[in-house]
Amino acid sequence: MDKDIFLTNSLFRKKEKFTPINPKKIGMYVCGPTVYENPHIGNARPLVVFDILFNVLKCKYGNNSVTYVRNITDIDDKIIASSIEKKITINDLTKNITNIFHEDCKYLNCENPTHEPKATENISLMIEMINKLIKNKFAYEKNKHVYFEVKKFKDYGKLSNKKLDELIAGARVEISDNKNNPADFVLWKPSTENEPSWESPWGKGRPGWHLECSVMSKKYLGDKFDIHGGGKDLIFPHHENEIAQSRCANENETFANFWVHNGFITISNEKMSKSQGNILKIGDFKNKVSGQVLRLALISSHYKQPLDWNDKLLLECEKTINKWYESFTEIKKRVLIPDEYLSPLYDDLNTPGYIANLHKLFEKSQNGNDKDKQIFMSACNFIGLLCENKDSWNKFKKSKLNISEEEIMKKINERNNARKNKDYKKADKIRNELLDKGVLIEDKDDKTLWKFK
Repeated sequence: MDKDIFLTNSLFRKKEKFTPINPKKIGMYVCGPTVYENPHIGNARPLVVFDILFNVLKCKYGNNSVTYVRNITDIDDKIIASSIEKKITINDLTKNITNIFHEDCKYLNCENPTHEPKATENISLMIEMINKLIKNKFAYEKNKHVYFEVKKFKDYGKLSNKKLDELIAGARVEISDNKNNPADFVLWKPSTENEPSWESPWGKGRPGWHLECSVMSKKYLGDKFDIHGGGKDLIFPHHENEIAQSRCANENETFANFWVHNGFITISNEKMSKSQGNILKIGDFKNKVSGQVLRLALISSHYKQPLDWNDKLLLECEKTINKWYESFTEIKKRVLIPDEYLSPLYDDLNTPGYIANLHKLFEKSQNGNDKDKQIFMSACNFIGLLCENKDSWNKFKKSKLNISEEEIMKKINERNNARKNKDYKKADKIRNELLDKGVLIEDKDDKTLWKFK
């Protein structure tokens, strides 16, 4: 496809044409999970959004031209606190949550990134970067702590569009007598006897949270790369701090050319939080809803906008997937999707516009033309939908039913007898009972057929 890609760049707060540094070596880094708790649907949104962007970039520039890096934070204060609360070792906790995260990615039908580095595997590189920052006079050591001195970086606050004083006033900054300025952020801190630690020039300790992404993006993508992504909540302080330490250590004017951020997920227009008690884990859905339904729900609104989560949204998405499976066609190889249908994804990843086009393609595919069906299936597969066969879909739906096939047939016979006796009230009651249990019945040619709703 020759069409240009446009993305909203948070750095300049506007939609811009995406021009890669090198079309044969496109780099995208996305902040991954901190593995201290089971992932929730707020974590699921960037997984799906950037999975689709990965596909769009490969479609435009070629499968071997895009490197997608997504890290795993496996050392952090939250991890230490969670291991104490759960009374398990940090190693057991991080290994367990990482496994759950990978299962969730599979459930959501997300492709594996090109690289998935862990923070603990890159400590030596973090120490190297801290040394460079100290040498370049952007960091200082005090009482075995090392801090980045934000006042020395002239562009601090550019991403979040705030001045330094505003950022200090509006954020919960760590108060410490070791800091020259309240906004200075930690690069290295000492560990207590029972906390994970590594040897360093400043004593045994561990890195600050922000440092790992600067180090791992540099390791796999270089000093400067194309796209850095993540949730909107990471703009400050995480991404702001990444820019500061990376540019000052690498001594350049650019870190990532494009900053792409997805909006929040709300529950009944309230932000998800522990205090509200409204955090929905991805695992909570696994026995109730197909991962495809969850995936469609996550892209039902534009990635930049907030997405309000509710049962109605899931029900509508399940109906859509079910309808599409009614005309499922097995295809051995994807066919080219016409530009007119694919174009919304090139325009700032407009998934609602693309879904609207899928509905048009579905209607077109109903004429029995094999080519139209192949295009429809390929277009669904492109964003990770209808990738399992119809039998798998029906098997999952059947597993959700709280009624057996034997009971369904018994109810249908009862209804047929009621109809013969002209007891239409009873017949309607049985139909509604089956409908409540997820079974739709249809009278056709003197036979009663049933299918999953």
